[in-house]
Amino acid sequence: MPDSAFDELLDAHGDATMTVKPADTAQWMGSGEVEFLATPRLIALLEAATCAALAGRLAPGLTSVGTRVEVDHIAASPIDAKVHAHAEVIDVVGNRVSFAVSATHTLISAESKRIGVGSVTRAIVDRAKFS
Repeated sequence: MPDSAFDELLDAHGDATMTVKPADTAQWMGSGEVEFLATPRLIALLEAATCAALAGRLAPGLTSVGTRVEVDHIAASPIDAKVHAHAEVIDVVGNRVSFAVSATHTLISAESKRIGVGSVTRAIVDRAKFS
C-alpha cells in the first residue's frame, strides 16, 4: 500500500526557461542595486519548474501551492543570459511534495554555469478552497 495518495509523483520532473530582461533584474525589482537577475525572479522560475513537474499529474480539482523555498543564488546572470530551471520530485509526505531544484545560465558567449540550487516544497490542495 502506498504511503501517500501522491506517491506516483516520485521522480516527476519539470523545466522552465527565460531570458533575463531589464524587468528581471535586482535593480528593477527593488531587491538590490545591480542589473543582474534578481533572486526573487530566480525563485519564481524555479517554482515554475516545480509546477511544470506536476502539470497533468494531479486529479481534476486539485492544484499545488508553494509552502517552502530554500535556494542558494550562487552566480550572477546578466541581461540577455538564458536561464534554465529544473525541478525533480524527491519526496512525497501526505499532500507535501518536495523538489530538488537547480538553475543554470548560458551567456551570449555560450558559457554555461550553475547559478542556483536548493529545494522547494509544494502542498497539493483542493482548488475550490481558493475560489
